[in-house]
Amino acid sequence: MPKKALPKYLGVVAFGVRAGVILPGDDIVKVVCERVEECSRDGLLDDGDIVCVTESVVARSQNNYVTEDEIALEVRDKLGISDSGRLGVLFPIVSRNRFAPILRGLAKAVPKGKLIIQISYPCDEVGNQTVPEEHVLKCDSRHGGKITLEDVTDIPIRHPITGVDYLSLYGDIVRESGAEPVIIICNDPRAILEQRPDSIIISDIHGRRRTRAIVEKHFSKCTTLQDICSDSKRGAWSEWGLLGSNLSSGGRIKLPPREGNRVASNIKNEIARKTGKRVEVVIYGDGAYKDPESGIYELADPQTYFGLTEGLEAKKRTGVKYKWLADTLQAEGKGREEIESSIETAKGEEHEIDSMLMEGTTPRKMADVVSSLADLVSGSADAGTPIVVVKGLIPEKLRP
Repeated sequence: MPKKALPKYLGVVAFGVRAGVILPGDDIVKVVCERVEECSRDGLLDDGDIVCVTESVVARSQNNYVTEDEIALEVRDKLGISDSGRLGVLFPIVSRNRFAPILRGLAKAVPKGKLIIQISYPCDEVGNQTVPEEHVLKCDSRHGGKITLEDVTDIPIRHPITGVDYLSLYGDIVRESGAEPVIIICNDPRAILEQRPDSIIISDIHGRRRTRAIVEKHFSKCTTLQDICSDSKRGAWSEWGLLGSNLSSGGRIKLPPREGNRVASNIKNEIARKTGKRVEVVIYGDGAYKDPESGIYELADPQTYFGLTEGLEAKKRTGVKYKWLADTLQAEGKGREEIESSIETAKGEEHEIDSMLMEGTTPRKMADVVSSLADLVSGSADAGTPIVVVKGLIPEKLRP
């Protein structure tokens, strides 16, 4: 017999669903639907729920891996650079699992040449410290906005959380390939041009379009990480290329999932066929979370999701300012029942964004909200729950 459904007095609920180990070649649609079907039998699935699947298991099921050597070969082919060329790498994040594996592949593209790495300061674009802020003003004032390696020789530049000296790590990775590292610390993307690169790979994530537009005014031979490993004619590829890729094992890199919208749509349709429930589906990545202690912005993926169903594409999460409305109605002398009734009525109505009823509420894309919530539930350390079911987030008036 099905268990009793969640009580009506609960609001938004999100819970993780275990699915066991998912391996290359597994049918991810079948795996997810089997788990969600169990939720439905136990009274834990309703119309309007959102089924979230972490991108890592989708990519793994697709066997979406490339090797460092394959990256090197594609870079040489795409950019027409020789193994003794000068390859520029502009604004990478500093990360052992996100960029270090990519850097190994890029370095292998020019094993007899130079790899020119320009890093921003005092942190990368997602908040990882590169140069301690207390030393920045003293250093960059000497060279007109540039910090030299000599400037930071005696400065403790280890990351405050991981303890890693990323400047040294990145230099060592390049040297291991046989190439010569040239490291620049500067926030002006044009500074890399002074090193006369043959080609440049724009390596920032969220600012890549702006950075490329600046560089291309002066230098045409550049590309982005999204343009590498994005060819659908290859065995492993993603429309996101190397953006959102991650460390694997044995010299391999796990790409983001490919065709995420199609995967999400297939999961949605199969859940409807098996359970009769009309749900939405999102393939989620990093949540849009900024750690208040370290200042690190956790979103190292190009966006919070890699695929979603149509019902989530245009939805915004909005709502009336509940506490303001309750205070206002109470001040007008209304009683508890009348206040609650008025609030429920207001929630079901349409309001202009500048209405006092919306005061202090910021409309956010529903896909960003639910992906961030799912990422917090599953956890970056992986709680063994690659599926997260979110209930009550989509208001009834917005459900299909």
